Amino acid sequence: MDRFTQLESFVAVATLGTLSAAAKQHGIAPAMMGRRIDALEERLGVKLLIRSTRKLTLTPEGHAFVEEAQRILKDLAETESQITQGKVKIAGPLRLTAPAGFGRQHVAPHIPDFCRRHPDIRVTLDLTDRIIDMFEEQYDCAIRIGDLPDSQLIALKLAENRRVVVASPAYLERFGTPKVPADLVKHECLSFGPQGSQSKGWLFREKGNNTQAFKPTGRLACSDGSVLHEWALHGFGLSWRSLWEVQADLNAGRLVTVLDDYATSPNGIYAVLPNRKHLPQRTRSFIDMLKQHYATDGYWDALTHPATPV
Repeated sequence: MDRFTQLESFVAVATLGTLSAAAKQHGIAPAMMGRRIDALEERLGVKLLIRSTRKLTLTPEGHAFVEEAQRILKDLAETESQITQGKVKIAGPLRLTAPAGFGRQHVAPHIPDFCRRHPDIRVTLDLTDRIIDMFEEQYDCAIRIGDLPDSQLIALKLAENRRVVVASPAYLERFGTPKVPADLVKHECLSFGPQGSQSKGWLFREKGNNTQAFKPTGRLACSDGSVLHEWALHGFGLSWRSLWEVQADLNAGRLVTVLDDYATSPNGIYAVLPNRKHLPQRTRSFIDMLKQHYATDGYWDALTHPATPV
């Protein structure tokens, strides 16, 4: 059932005071209106209305929820009216930050097309793997990968992400294939260093779904993931990479995965925001554009995605 329909139905019932009056307003049977309210309460996990044979009474949670629901419906109506009248305009500055490798491949290529659609937008993209303070540095949106620390920031999931251990066929032919994570101590592991998303080490799933961290040691380390990727392609060792980076090489046979039976569950690719309540339309539109691209069939099979000409 449509969440919006549930919301409209609840506001109608709370405002009119009876299921029959709300059902008449919506042109449906009272029983159907009752099922919508039941579905909403079940989804939220709280009781919103106390129903008796004579009247309906809002619970404390119902009182709080109806105020927010009315505000949401009002905002939506105003937005639809503005769009209909051609008043909504996506314009102004948009400051973005993303991890260097991911941003280079999966954020930057889409920005020219976004600017082409919205000529009055101005975009600044900062590609960095360092930890940034969104409030202090005044970013509108940060793209982040993996588990996010608890904070006052808002995170919207854009796509799934999975990490795999990869190596070139030539490396495995020369040094053998590790069968269990413990075998990695016998191999040349290409390390990202102590910073960034791999600071905990390479993560593997043990029996019972417990997570085991392996701290790679080897002769080669680099803080740039694209360099580790290139080293793996040239047979210099094993590397723990994201599928968004290596999928095309796996498809082409330039790299192969190992230790797949010990891979952890996918984590996420997120748009991190300093505040959700006052999200500018330009920020929301950019996030929606990324989600649309990332959800396209076959998108992640390509190594790079060229920008659309402006």
